[in-house]
Amino acid sequence: MIKNSLTVLASAVAALALTGCINLAPDHQRPEAPVAGQWPQGPGAEAPGAQAAAQLQWEQFFHDARLRELISLALKNNRDLRVALLNVEVARAQAGVASANRWPTVNVGLTGTRGPQTTTNGDTRVVSTYQAGLQINAYELDLFSRLKNTSEASFANYLATGEAARTARISLISSVATAYLAVQADDELLKLTEQTLATRQDSLRLTQLKFDNGASSKLDLNTAQSSYESARATLAQLQRTRMQDMNSLTLLVGQPLPDTLTPAQPLSGQTMGALMAGLPSEVLIQRPDVRQAEQQLVAAEANIGVARAAFFPSISLTTSAGTASSALSDLFKRSAWSISGTALMPLFDFGKNRNNLDAAKANREIAVANYEKAVQTAFKEVSDALAGRATLDEQLRAQDAQAEAEASRLQLVELSYRNGAASNLDLLDAQRSSFAAQQSALQVRLAHLQNQVQLYKVLGGGTEPAPAQQDAARTQ
Repeated sequence: MIKNSLTVLASAVAALALTGCINLAPDHQRPEAPVAGQWPQGPGAEAPGAQAAAQLQWEQFFHDARLRELISLALKNNRDLRVALLNVEVARAQAGVASANRWPTVNVGLTGTRGPQTTTNGDTRVVSTYQAGLQINAYELDLFSRLKNTSEASFANYLATGEAARTARISLISSVATAYLAVQADDELLKLTEQTLATRQDSLRLTQLKFDNGASSKLDLNTAQSSYESARATLAQLQRTRMQDMNSLTLLVGQPLPDTLTPAQPLSGQTMGALMAGLPSEVLIQRPDVRQAEQQLVAAEANIGVARAAFFPSISLTTSAGTASSALSDLFKRSAWSISGTALMPLFDFGKNRNNLDAAKANREIAVANYEKAVQTAFKEVSDALAGRATLDEQLRAQDAQAEAEASRLQLVELSYRNGAASNLDLLDAQRSSFAAQQSALQVRLAHLQNQVQLYKVLGGGTEPAPAQQDAARTQ
């Protein structure tokens, strides 16, 4: 009976499910982090109510509505992020293929023929024949977990790809914010330079008038001309920089910037969420680039198990069950079944398996080194951003104070110049110093804001569970 055949087939499949008892892969142990237990310069100044970056979503961290709108557009349209997410889908499919290889492939077939046939007495009659069957083709008994470790390596690579996508997301958010702030600084520097150019143009006209009337020297005129041309060159440079920065921002956003965006806030009005530095041991494991390196290490360890399994026998099993009848009504009344197996043991491979194992072990050491380097790089990036937080506040206060002092000095020199107590050179020097101080103050303010963005990035802010993490959580 076909039922008996199916019972045999089911029993064989159940026996196969019990295989894979010996795992030759090394147990995974996270390497010790080769960094200090504290940040070199401490956590820096932390505002009251500071939060861990990983717990603060980017919508909460960035307070500028226009910037939030740009980040939202970038997350939808940026091509690099799109490719990173598609790579996750590719890795997901590859992991599914590797997992499916651990189980038997069952094929079912049904055929029927009808045609004339000559009997023994010479008569001809029409004969119908029907056949049905199930078959498992060359299924490997995973006694030494070769297929299991292949599947685990593929799944670890999938998780690593998911972490890479999270890294791409964080980097995109940070890059959009950095580029946006640069454009804002460009606009303010352009406005300042245009004002300076207008002032120097007035000074040049006045000096030219005095020179024409013999009240000023050729040296004063050349100095005023040089100062004016310097401001004009600076304006052209800033216009070019602004256009290039806008092009970079547009590329990151993935589309032309809409005209309906919320008006931008000036640099002086930009605020962001307060961040808590935390301990290195807590922060570093939250970074997706560190997690990616660890999953690559897990994959390398699983591949050692695959290489070790090659030294042991490989056993394959083929099982089939079927039936044949001349009438459909009798098709499942008679049946036949068979089970056959093949065992292959490496004998002479001229060092192939040994070299594969050596390569797998070396790849594991490479993965360990890459993990340790990822931890060290993360530690350095956080330390640099904390150093910026610890010093840029004071630098900005000092730079603003200098700009105010130079502006006050310029007013006094202008008053003295009008009263004849200061020379034209004194006025031009005061104008240059005031312009340079205001430029520096804007540049330091930009660096201060961009450092806040960088700190948010390197502390693991802006992340959300990648598809790989969501899948892993569902399997636990």
